[in-house]
Amino acid sequence: MGMVRESQFHVLAVDDSLFDRKMIERLLQKSSCQVTTVDSGSKALEFLGLRESNDPNALETHQEVEINLIITDYCMPGMTGYDLLKKVKESAAFRSIPVVIMSSENVPARISRCLEEGAEEFFLKPVKLADLTKLKPHMMKTKLKKEGTEKPSEEEENAALKPEESSVVEMILPLHQELELEQQEPMVSTNKRKAVEEVISAGRSRPKYNDITTSV
Repeated sequence: MGMVRESQFHVLAVDDSLFDRKMIERLLQKSSCQVTTVDSGSKALEFLGLRESNDPNALETHQEVEINLIITDYCMPGMTGYDLLKKVKESAAFRSIPVVIMSSENVPARISRCLEEGAEEFFLKPVKLADLTKLKPHMMKTKLKKEGTEKPSEEEENAALKPEESSVVEMILPLHQELELEQQEPMVSTNKRKAVEEVISAGRSRPKYNDITTSV
């Protein structure tokens, strides 16, 4: 029997907010998890193969992907996190996957409804390090059930999914700056056009401005 390593955990993160998606992705990557991110519940279902596809091969590929945990925002346009939770729990193939709900609103009735439907945890945003450490036991269940590996020691459980506090703090500022640049791009483009018009009117030329892009 072999021990389950943290690098083997695969998390599907679902959030329509780019910032929240990037934050949870980076936190989990710091904890050596493989992370797949999507921006809607419908895309999460497509990834899992729970929606009909015109390509039968793609459907089969999706079903073979191993997911150890799904963490999803509650409030999303179209399909909410609660709707996604219900779809997953109604599936014979995926109902054993732990589902964790996140929300920026502390609504007791909403929390109770999600937990009653089968959610393992309900986290209030922003997700904290203390919340992140609670994911390990849930992911471990899926691994132990599938591979029959031995239970890790308490020391290993405590060490897993605990990125350094400083590393999390350090990633927040660059991420804010990265997203702010995306939001400021339309304003920069407008200012650029005005400047070009002024230069043209003065009979001078100006080098072309390179747009700022952010890779996801």
